[in-house]
Amino acid sequence: MRIYPLIRPLIFRIDTEATHRATIAALKWAPNRRPRRFPASLTTSVAGVGFPSPVGLAAGFDKDAEVADAMLGLGFGFVEVGTLTPLAQAGNPRPRLFRLAEDLAVINRMGFNNRGQLAALARLRERDRSKGVVGVNVGANKDSPDRIADYADGVRRMAPVADFITVNISSPNTPGLRDLQTGGELNELLAAVREVREPNGPPVFLKVAPDLEIGDHERIARAAIDNGIDALIVANTTISRPALRSRHASEAGGLSGAPLAPLALDQLRRFRAIVGPDIPLVSAGGIGSADDAWQRICAGASLVQLYSALVYEGPRLAWRIAAGLAERLKRAGMSSISEAIGSELR
Repeated sequence: MRIYPLIRPLIFRIDTEATHRATIAALKWAPNRRPRRFPASLTTSVAGVGFPSPVGLAAGFDKDAEVADAMLGLGFGFVEVGTLTPLAQAGNPRPRLFRLAEDLAVINRMGFNNRGQLAALARLRERDRSKGVVGVNVGANKDSPDRIADYADGVRRMAPVADFITVNISSPNTPGLRDLQTGGELNELLAAVREVREPNGPPVFLKVAPDLEIGDHERIARAAIDNGIDALIVANTTISRPALRSRHASEAGGLSGAPLAPLALDQLRRFRAIVGPDIPLVSAGGIGSADDAWQRICAGASLVQLYSALVYEGPRLAWRIAAGLAERLKRAGMSSISEAIGSELR
């Protein structure tokens, strides 16, 4: 019997951000579970990193790298912490996080609130890395005079404790940040990141927005390949507003959850058509079931990430999705998740 649907109405009476902070606090004090043992068929390798399951936790949940191991114990195959900026910052004024329950969605305008990279670095140095794969998502401070330098510093600083690093230039909640996806700035940024990477350091992923225009996909893909980016995460939250029913529908910020799914899938397919097998893709946005994850993998995603769906489906969602993927592999007569990646194209 699933307990979460029974207690969800009570949880939803509490302020959204307060609920999140209480969840983090509870996870910090709860006994650490051992990481789940996944079916061997789900094991995959992306950019030289071995993932026991392709189902990961997206950045934004564990901003300060406080509960990565706890989330691995709940059934995630990997966890991405952050976004972490060089200096601590408070983020945008509250309220800044909204449940859209009627739409199974969330709107946030958090603004990279975090306690800074050095604080997270100390915590990550203490963890036993054999417990599972943890990536670090880095960003730039809102008032930074040199955002490109912020990203380069973040990649260099967090490399010793990360299994992969994500360069996040796609949040809509830091003014001007998405401009780094356009023109020559993207090449300049990625070249700066390439300069600080150690030869045997962790792979670097680039997280892009779903709100792209004609020509953006080709230009982003070319810049990523030319500068040695190891994977693209497609995509972050959207500033678009599909038909929504919630009273919070007009709130400013990035929309995530179920309404993002069609756009995220479309962007995944667009990038897969452009990059082919040259660069792995990680799909995020609107994934809330095994069917969703399977569709993204068949469309070309090597890994998938979720976050907002946890609000509506509860803490064991990742394990249920992983089990569902293993079952779908059996039904399809496949012995490995790698056989399913991009299978709709074959």
